[in-house]
Amino acid sequence: TLGQFTKGASWEELIQASIQSFDDDGNVCHSSHLLNITLTMHRLLLSSKDLLEKMIILYPFNSIQFKNTLEVEKSTMCLKMCYFMRYWISEFWTMFQLHSCLAETLEQFKELMKEHGQENLCSLLQTKWMGDRAWSQKASQKIKVRSSRKRKVSLLFDHLEPVELAEHLTYLEFKSFCRISFADYQKYVRNECLSENPTMERSIALCNGISQWVQLMVLSRPTPQLRAEVFTKFIYVAQNLQQMQNFNSLMAVVGGICHTSISRLKDTCTHVPTETTKVLNEMTDLLSSSRNYENYRQAYSKSTGFKIPILGVHLKDLIAVNEAMTDYMENGKINVQKLQALYNHINELIQLQQNLPLLDANKDLVHLLTLSLDLYYTEDEIYELSYAREPRNHRAPPATPYKPPVVVNWASGVAPKPDPKTISKHVQRMVDSVFMNYDHDERGFISQEDFEKIAASFPFSFCVADKDKDGLISREEITAYFMRASVICSKLGLGFSHNFQETTYMRPTFCDNCSGFLWGVIKQGYRCRDCGMNCHKSCKDQVAFECKKNAKPSNSADWSPHSNTPTRSHDGSDETRFIYPPDTQIDNSDRNKQFSLSTVPRTMMVHKSTQTEETPSSSNVQLSLLCPSGPPLTPCPSPIPQRKRVCANKTPNTLNPAEENKPSYEALEKEYRSLQKSNERLQRKLKEAEREVEILKTLLKRHTIRPVEQDSS
Repeated sequence: TLGQFTKGASWEELIQASIQSFDDDGNVCHSSHLLNITLTMHRLLLSSKDLLEKMIILYPFNSIQFKNTLEVEKSTMCLKMCYFMRYWISEFWTMFQLHSCLAETLEQFKELMKEHGQENLCSLLQTKWMGDRAWSQKASQKIKVRSSRKRKVSLLFDHLEPVELAEHLTYLEFKSFCRISFADYQKYVRNECLSENPTMERSIALCNGISQWVQLMVLSRPTPQLRAEVFTKFIYVAQNLQQMQNFNSLMAVVGGICHTSISRLKDTCTHVPTETTKVLNEMTDLLSSSRNYENYRQAYSKSTGFKIPILGVHLKDLIAVNEAMTDYMENGKINVQKLQALYNHINELIQLQQNLPLLDANKDLVHLLTLSLDLYYTEDEIYELSYAREPRNHRAPPATPYKPPVVVNWASGVAPKPDPKTISKHVQRMVDSVFMNYDHDERGFISQEDFEKIAASFPFSFCVADKDKDGLISREEITAYFMRASVICSKLGLGFSHNFQETTYMRPTFCDNCSGFLWGVIKQGYRCRDCGMNCHKSCKDQVAFECKKNAKPSNSADWSPHSNTPTRSHDGSDETRFIYPPDTQIDNSDRNKQFSLSTVPRTMMVHKSTQTEETPSSSNVQLSLLCPSGPPLTPCPSPIPQRKRVCANKTPNTLNPAEENKPSYEALEKEYRSLQKSNERLQRKLKEAEREVEILKTLLKRHTIRPVEQDSS
């Protein structure tokens, strides 16, 4: 209870009450509730530095208020102020590490105490020990993962039991949940958005990533029977999440299953058992938003021990309290009741971080899921893949995409874009886990069969991994495979997507990525139509430079565009494609190139065009590329949603007779490497010559050449 502060209080009154919470021995009397409210919730109204300065004003040896107070009472008051500061430092030490100005003000307070002969109390205000304290959120470090070389851990989605998948999702969810601090919740309440709040943004992105991953794993299966199996499996995963009281991941999984891109698959739903459908309906009712999530709130209040709440629901509660109650009362005093209500909500979420789950997570599976959930597909791309699996009725009007009420709207569209260093770290961990479990002889290779099984666990496909075509996949090949994945590239955002066009250069040009010379007679390399960047064909998928839109307009005289005549008119059907003219500016074109290439069967990728070959006509591409066809499918074929772009028509279905007399890919690759080495030698010689010229210029400036006088005789 707030007692006398129910009707409001000033900052001086709150500070005085907090100081009087300590006895002469430094122990907290009665309850620390008001003390904690003051030290945590003051940041909604003023900074911590201002609060400390207000406390310094009350210093008894320097305040007019205590002018007639006895020296003994002043000393007691000063001692309790030091106890108050010691409690602040020990319980909320992160404030002093995050805000250097707070530590500087504390040093000023120490100097003031020394001036009045209180040096003996300065030892209570030490902050040096904070440098030795772990800076990371310790709660997220308490649950450990096991790593074992003794047995071969399956990294295949089909081999994972629903309970195993639920445990590892709970591990990732709890780790992300524990990283949200008290200050992060306050920042969200104050700003009502996720700007400058990366920890909460990552937690929301994980929830969205799980939801998208569920949709794509279902859509990655080619037949309704296989899609129904994955659909059923995720329902049992959700059932295990409910038993573990992981409500946030439960919301993500059920939201993905109930998304209209999945629920519209009528042929798939007919193969789902009736009992499984009943289980899904029960969980949908539990997570329904009707009556302000009444069913969920009842289940949440009854649950005890470890539990992960639906973060979006509780954040909405915080916003509702913040909007419903004013910061100050009519008399101008602070509304302490509002601070108490917000504190109770946030503190409940923080206390949940102390309840550890009983999990037996595997490090390798954690790395696999971390990379698998690192997705960023748009709604249009997911719907396009859904329509490719089960085309809609042409007579029916196009369905407008919508989100069912089970999905929390606050989390939509949130996907922070990590830098390439973060993505590289995730990929490297994944590669290490793969070789630890599949390369027991430590040869540095895994078999093509094992690799295809691992790749099938991802809801997307990639380019050809086995460049050497020796049946073995090296560490370098699998790393390049994951790094070139279209989904991971799209995670970098539009700034990293170049709009490359195969180009014929009329003058000597160097690659902006590797600095090598662009060799050839025609179509020597690729040029970005947006920023003007030039690169080799082998470098265009490895470019790490950001695309600066319209930084350097492309010169039409330097490149020869392909023929982009539309092959069909767009009639609204998902089975027709429209070829955009070359002057149409399309975002994400480079990413869509990767989407298109990844759907081509492996046997066709061997005969892809080289830098000096003519680009095949776009009319040869069949519409069947939207769906897997041709060779026997892997256990989990993964088609990629395509945008209808001209860049999809890069690969021919059949070889022309004239191509049979052309040199093989291996010969061209060997010649290219030889030319590249020669180019490197010439580059080194050129740099050495430039250095010699600079040295000679310097020597010439230092020595003045005197003119020779002619002999008059």
